Amino acid sequence: MKWLILTGLLLGGQALAQQPQTLLEPPYFAPQVEQGELPPLSQRLPQTPLVDSFETLPGRSLGLSGGTINLLMGKAKDVRQLVVYGYARLVGFNESMQLQADILQDYQVEEGRIFTLHLRPGHRWSDGAPFTSEDFRYFWESMANNEELYPFGPPNKLLVEGKPPIFEVLDRHTVRYSWHRPNPEFLLALAGPRPLYIYRPSHYMKQFHPDYADPDELADKVAKAKTKKKSWVALHQRKDHQYKFDNPDLPTLQPWMPVTKPPAERFHFVRNPYYHRLDTQGNQLPYLDELIVDIASGKLVPAKTGSGESDLQGRYLSLDDYTFLHEGASRNHVDVMLWRTSRGSRMSLYPNLNAVDPVWQPLLRDVRFRRALSLAVNRYEINQVIFFGLALEGADSLLPESPLFKPQYRSRWAEFDLVQANALMDQLGLTERDPRGIRLLPDGRPMEIIIQSAGGSTEESDILELIHDSWMQIGVKIHTKPTEREVFRNRIFAGEALMSVWTGLPNAIPSSDMSPAELAPTTQQQLQWSQWGKHYETGQGEAPVLPEAQRLLELNNAWRQATNAEQRTQIWQQMLDIYSDQVYSIGTVARVLQPIVIRSDLRNVPAEGLWNWEPNSYFGVYRPDRFWLDPALSTTTNTQEAN
Repeated sequence: MKWLILTGLLLGGQALAQQPQTLLEPPYFAPQVEQGELPPLSQRLPQTPLVDSFETLPGRSLGLSGGTINLLMGKAKDVRQLVVYGYARLVGFNESMQLQADILQDYQVEEGRIFTLHLRPGHRWSDGAPFTSEDFRYFWESMANNEELYPFGPPNKLLVEGKPPIFEVLDRHTVRYSWHRPNPEFLLALAGPRPLYIYRPSHYMKQFHPDYADPDELADKVAKAKTKKKSWVALHQRKDHQYKFDNPDLPTLQPWMPVTKPPAERFHFVRNPYYHRLDTQGNQLPYLDELIVDIASGKLVPAKTGSGESDLQGRYLSLDDYTFLHEGASRNHVDVMLWRTSRGSRMSLYPNLNAVDPVWQPLLRDVRFRRALSLAVNRYEINQVIFFGLALEGADSLLPESPLFKPQYRSRWAEFDLVQANALMDQLGLTERDPRGIRLLPDGRPMEIIIQSAGGSTEESDILELIHDSWMQIGVKIHTKPTEREVFRNRIFAGEALMSVWTGLPNAIPSSDMSPAELAPTTQQQLQWSQWGKHYETGQGEAPVLPEAQRLLELNNAWRQATNAEQRTQIWQQMLDIYSDQVYSIGTVARVLQPIVIRSDLRNVPAEGLWNWEPNSYFGVYRPDRFWLDPALSTTTNTQEAN
């Protein structure tokens, strides 16, 4: 892993640079500094701040501090996207998808199981309190191992074979986690869009914990708390929302910090005075002083964006909106770019191998049936009719941007071939049909499949309509049943659903150092084998019975024990080979273009990028703390408005 850090530094994107000789106080904080309300920048930064030489990246430039931008979100809870976008992590991905220290000054990994984390001396929370190893100790000892806060023990991501690490505080700025076996997913979890938080602002949280707080004061806080249950646990949990980002009193390490208390329709975020990153000229990041998030119905976001109400928008937009957005771009002084999405498939179908129907279950578990369904999907038609021929057709697999990509994985069982599809159906003994041409199941029922949907978009409905027409040609009729997401998942978990529709592989651009767990039954959330995944997670549910699924689990466990990149690459390739050959999910098209709308004077937003939750964290890997408003372009905009 140390090699990965050094590689990341050489490739730029939060690259290590020499600390600037001069520090430039952001004008936003100058009045507070002059009045003695805030220490000068030299006293707010860590002893060794992260100096980000992003200007070495194509299309990026050093910027100026100042300004406010507006964003739109569909729900109040989506303010948590500011944590996703802000992307301050202990370790994080750069644009080359390599891990490097961020909040941490450095880290070492020994034998893949011993992780020593070095904090930046002098680093402070947003309220000025020191960020030290005490914040890690508090989480581990007073939270993760407190039976009232964590009745089931520490988070699963901190367990290896069900066993927690040995946690050590080595000094004020150094902690160590040691597992009995390698834990290659630990750093990945720290770098995620919803990161694993292994620290807390202990100076703030202790006032809500009985081990530290005055009993009378804590009892008073509990009595006044707006929680359903009047207990210290409920109060502690309510205040401890690092990811939800809805408690303005909770100190943060993110580039911006919340000011507005919910409920609200407009949320205000201001720059963190103690943020740990600088540019090479000595400007403290972020460049932008404030962010305003307005809440609107998700269905209205495209229209509001098109009328100029958002300065940075990707969420809630789709390719269908591009023409409308582009037509209004000049009038609204915005630029509309097209990034690529990086899931394995824009929309995939998931045959439920854990369906309880005694007739359907063996059929869904027969690879010939899944292959026949995949061969009967006309991906070329889907691409041309819905995505203007701009998407990448194929199975639900990796994209060419991944170093693990092989073309055969995307093309396997993904060519439109009704002759072969019908032949496979005949091999299954499904030769009888009703007057409509629908094949009959062994018990005489027509082969009609209800596809469970979480209330998808018009795009999803259009894709399913095209699949309906092509599957009719092999004697299979489908119906779509939209439901709320909770109902949708419960039907799958209970085995009531025969098939469901969702997006494809969450991360289709992995390296061998990223986990292949999505290719194996490792979690109940996987729609094709939820009970097998539940068994892996909890020991409950059903263990996999298909040899190929069992082999995927074996390989996934072998990846966790691998000691070098060559071994991990070989394991990935074996898993990709099995997954694509067995057609556990039926992909359609990928690399669908995603409209990204930005204010015309907003600089350092890449013209081309990848838009995805994992591992990109949407805007996160492109570091919005680098985005800045260019006065020269603002002048042009103002002149246009005056005319």
